[in-house]
Amino acid sequence: MGGVLVDLDIEDCKRAFKEYLGYDRIDEIIDPCHQKGIYGDLEEGILSAEDFRQIVLSESRPGSLAEDVDRAMWHILTGIEPYKISLLQKLSRMYDLYMLSNNNAICLPRSRQLFAQAGATLEELFRKCYFSFEMKALKPSEAFYKAVMEDIGGAPEDMLFIDDSQKNVDGAIAAGLPAIYYEPGTDLEALLDKVLEGGN
Repeated sequence: MGGVLVDLDIEDCKRAFKEYLGYDRIDEIIDPCHQKGIYGDLEEGILSAEDFRQIVLSESRPGSLAEDVDRAMWHILTGIEPYKISLLQKLSRMYDLYMLSNNNAICLPRSRQLFAQAGATLEELFRKCYFSFEMKALKPSEAFYKAVMEDIGGAPEDMLFIDDSQKNVDGAIAAGLPAIYYEPGTDLEALLDKVLEGGN
């Protein structure tokens, strides 16, 4: 989701944590693709959203609130380019689309808002969404990809995984799932036109 469909701003998220909460350790745990420490634990479902908030608040400016944590987290998500919604709507009429996302219970509601504001819900675009915090596994672990492929069924060679992290792409390929890298900010439609050309 993030980086491919939803644009991300890591630096603005770091700024928000420091400004809203006085939480300086954000630099240690946030990364464009692979979160670390308590953020990684949140995305892997090891920590609940409430546990994450309480840990951050225990190391933040006195008087900071749980909603300040959520508000700071949401700064990582900046929006969706309109053409990507149109592209997904077109693709969903030709292919079964699935979402595979390292995500968490704090950012997912905001992501849903952004999709709705852009003109479509996740349920309208995707047959099913696989979120790391629900699966208790993170990309690029083999367990994540194997569980998804088994749940979807069908031949892996008929599938295609797209990610903005080369590490995630490599992990998918190693697990037997065909995958390609998408560079954030480039033309996703042009990439797919090239890859799917001649496909059916």
